Amino acid sequence: MKHTFSVAAALAATFSVTALAAAPKCGGGTQCPSDSPCCSQYGQCGVGAYCLGGCDPQNSFDLASCVAAPVCKSADFKMDSLDGIIPNTQYLGDASKGNWVSSGTPAVYNDQAVLLTMAPSTVGTLLSSTHYVWYGKISATITTSQGAGVVTAFIMMSDVKDEIDFEFVGTDLTTAQSNYYFQGITDYTNTKNLTVSNTRQNSHTYTIDWKPDSITWLIDGNEMRTQLKSETWNATTGSYHFPQSPSRIQMSLWPAGLQSNGEGTIEWAGGLVNWDSQYMTNGYYYASVTDVTVECYDPPSGFNKDFGGAAYYYQTTFGTNDTIAIGNNNTILSSFYATGDNPSYCPTGCSSASASGTAKTTATAKTPTAVPTAETIPGVSGGGNAGNSGSTQAGDTSGNAESNPSAGNAGQSNGGSTAGGSTSFSQGIQNAGSNGGTSDATSVKAGSAIALVGFLVAAMMM
Repeated sequence: MKHTFSVAAALAATFSVTALAAAPKCGGGTQCPSDSPCCSQYGQCGVGAYCLGGCDPQNSFDLASCVAAPVCKSADFKMDSLDGIIPNTQYLGDASKGNWVSSGTPAVYNDQAVLLTMAPSTVGTLLSSTHYVWYGKISATITTSQGAGVVTAFIMMSDVKDEIDFEFVGTDLTTAQSNYYFQGITDYTNTKNLTVSNTRQNSHTYTIDWKPDSITWLIDGNEMRTQLKSETWNATTGSYHFPQSPSRIQMSLWPAGLQSNGEGTIEWAGGLVNWDSQYMTNGYYYASVTDVTVECYDPPSGFNKDFGGAAYYYQTTFGTNDTIAIGNNNTILSSFYATGDNPSYCPTGCSSASASGTAKTTATAKTPTAVPTAETIPGVSGGGNAGNSGSTQAGDTSGNAESNPSAGNAGQSNGGSTAGGSTSFSQGIQNAGSNGGTSDATSVKAGSAIALVGFLVAAMMM
C-alpha cells in the first residue's frame, strides 16, 4: 500500500512531542514577529542560527531577516576527519571557516569516513553544507545504515523547501528512493525506486545532476532516472513544480520508526526502531560518508540579477528562480542574538564572529528588538544559550571512532546511552559498486524524506 505524508502532519506530530512552547510558530502565511524575526525550516521563530541556513524567507518577518546564502563552491570534500565540520551551536555564517554544519554526533572511522551516528534517545545526525548550490552536479559516496525504522538520506534542500532526494530505508538495502518536491508540496507521484546492490555492505556514489531544465539521478556513474522541468507544469498554480532555488547539501541518519510518529511513516520505514539491534555498533546505528564532490553550474539562461559574487538572496517571497539575485551580501552574524536585519547586534560583546559586507536587497529592512528570551538555535531554549548540541567540535579528535570507543554517544545531554564495547565494524569501507551480501528485509513500496523535516526539529534540540 502506498502511503502519502503531509508535511504539516509530520511537523504537527513531531511538535506535539518535542516543540518548545516558548518559540513563536511560523509557516503557511504566518510570519514571525519582529523580536524573533527568522522562521526556521521547522516552523519556529528566533534569532541567531534561526537566521542562517534553512531560514524561510517566505514566513520570516521580512525578506532581510534571513541572512543571504553563501554561493556555490566547486570542490572535492574528503570526509576522513571532522576538520571543516562545525557544530550548529558555534556556526555564525562564515562559510570560510568550515564546509559543514552538524547537529547530532558525527564521528570519524579509521581516518577513512565520517559516521552519521544515531544512539538511543537521540534522533540521529545531520550534516548541512555551509555553501549553497544553485544548479550543479553533487555526488556523495556513502554506505547506509540498516534496520527497521532507520532511514539514511542524501538530499538537496532549499530555504523555500525545494527538494531533491536520495533516501534509503533500512529494511530495503537494494533500493534507493529518488524524490523531488517544489516548495514543500507533497506529490508522491514524484517518487521512483532505483535498484542498487546492498547499500550497507557496499559503498556507492550517488549523484544528483541538477540543471535548470532537468534533474538526473545517477548511481556509480550510471544514469538511473531523469526528470524534465517541462514535465512538471501545474495548471492550477500556473507554474513549474520543479526545484529551482539555491539549496544546501544535507546528509542524515534519522529514526523514522519512532512510536510517536504516524502509522504511515512507521510502516514506510519498515517498523519501529529496535534500540537493541544487531545492526548497532558501540551502542549506535551509523551510516558512513567518505567523499562529497560539488561541480557548480552557471545560473539559468537569461539570468540578469548579478550584483556581486558572494551570496544568493531572494528579491520577493515567490521563491522561484526569477526572483533570485547574486550579490556581495553579508552572510555572517556577530552573535547568536543577531539577525539579517541587524547582523551586528551583540549585546554581550563579540569575539567569535563579525558581520561584514553590504546587504543588497529590495526588501525594506526593519530593525527587530532581539530580546534575551528569543530562541537563538533551533531547539535550544533561552536567548544566547548555545547549550550542548552533542556535536563533536570541528577538528576535535575525540570524535574518532577508532581511538575513542565512546565516540558514538549521540549527545549525553539528551539521555543517550554511553557507547562502548567493540570498535570493530561489520560494515566495511568498500569500493563503489562492489558486490556484497543480501537482505532478507521486506520491500518498502513508498515513503517520503519530507517527513525528515519534522524529525530534524528534534535533532536540533540536542
